[in-house]
Amino acid sequence: MMGHEAQAYIGGAWVDAAAPAAYDLVNPASEEVILTLGLCGAAEVDRAVAAAQAAFPAFAATTVAERVALLRRILAEYEARIEDFAQAMTREMGTPITFSREAQATSGTAHLETMIDVLERFEFARQMGGTRIVREAIGVCGLITPWNWPVNQIVCKVAPALAAGCTMVLKPSEMAPISAMLWAETMHAAGVPAGVFNMVPGDGPTVGEAIAGHPGIDMISFTGSNRAGTRVAALAAPTVKRVAQELGGKSPNIILPDADLADAVARGVDGCFNNNGQSCDAPSRMFVPADRHDEAAALAAAAAERCVVGDPHDPATTLGPVVSRRQFERIQGLIEAGITEGAKLVTGGPGRPERLNRGFYVRPTVFAGVRNDMMIARSEIFGPVLTILPYWTLDQAVELANDTPYGLAAFVQGSDLATARQVAGRLRAGNVTINAAGWDLHAPFGGYRQSGNGREYGAWGLEEFLETKAVIGWGG
Repeated sequence: MMGHEAQAYIGGAWVDAAAPAAYDLVNPASEEVILTLGLCGAAEVDRAVAAAQAAFPAFAATTVAERVALLRRILAEYEARIEDFAQAMTREMGTPITFSREAQATSGTAHLETMIDVLERFEFARQMGGTRIVREAIGVCGLITPWNWPVNQIVCKVAPALAAGCTMVLKPSEMAPISAMLWAETMHAAGVPAGVFNMVPGDGPTVGEAIAGHPGIDMISFTGSNRAGTRVAALAAPTVKRVAQELGGKSPNIILPDADLADAVARGVDGCFNNNGQSCDAPSRMFVPADRHDEAAALAAAAAERCVVGDPHDPATTLGPVVSRRQFERIQGLIEAGITEGAKLVTGGPGRPERLNRGFYVRPTVFAGVRNDMMIARSEIFGPVLTILPYWTLDQAVELANDTPYGLAAFVQGSDLATARQVAGRLRAGNVTINAAGWDLHAPFGGYRQSGNGREYGAWGLEEFLETKAVIGWGG
């Protein structure tokens, strides 16, 4: 990987940036510079788009069997380096190594395996009377991915784009570049044809905006903040690109009156705090029956205090630092706002945890007695901060849960499955999980309202990269 710090991967080769812009990548656990990147610019985007355009006709014409074989080669190369990916993500973003190994890195394997299964069974053409309906590759795709699940978000875009027969230009987050470089090396080792996959490291205002507005790109798949997402959509509009977006979230977790409260609260805290609280679908608003609010708050505090905060390279650590100083300071401001607004701080609070005097560590924090109009209930905090809100009736719980500009995910926990299903049906979110059910990569992932549009994962993810053609007069 070393040696690519000021390079892009274009046309099957590593190329030097024409005018690299220096960017220091900081280890969030130590606050020391890991490496200095030379970020690319619009010139590299132009070269990458040209390479992708040149490669598109031949790659779009490949057979399903050929694309399945390619994905299998990528999977084999990825699995051979999976520990490298886990170590990279722990180093660049502070994810505890056990979580990196068990969730972050394995997500790449899971997405590749799922897309192979989908592609082998996908119907690209069907007959409708005398008309032939054909699904075909949309073209050159711009893929813009975040830092918080770097490999997950790269693979859940690249794999379906390849399966569809598209060529692509990837802009990974400059805050998680090491895993992205490893991914480009993996694609090269797997023999991805030159120009099919291109990667241009850079920042959003430079490389991201160049991709979003580029007339040679047919489709954008973006994951990130709402602010950046609206900018991408505006830049894409003049060329009428398709834009798929997965944006922010402020996901509710409704604990029903008949739930095992201790188990439900513990699961809710774990879900909110995993990945250092930096997941867009984290269950960060916990709704509990008002008559058990104090009990739930005490249980949540105990669960938070069981977190092992420290060196992310230690396998015993369960909570590492947040990704950057900027993120740390933003979270500190929101914690202070919660105190100022009158929420009850039951554990945690401002500042670093005890015994940690450097690194972007946030104290595992739980607020109780929260109102839905408080800033900590409205803003996506993106850190290990849980808000607990009481409700008196299920109708009120659903109303409060839906009172958010977001709609990415929601959670329901209770003993009576019929009631849980009814509540799930009333929640305005793209993904609703009942009783901490496991991850389903064949299920569509995406949100309502300001959480974005379009869907990722499984067959839905593949369809985002396809156009629909009707050939009328084909015959029966």
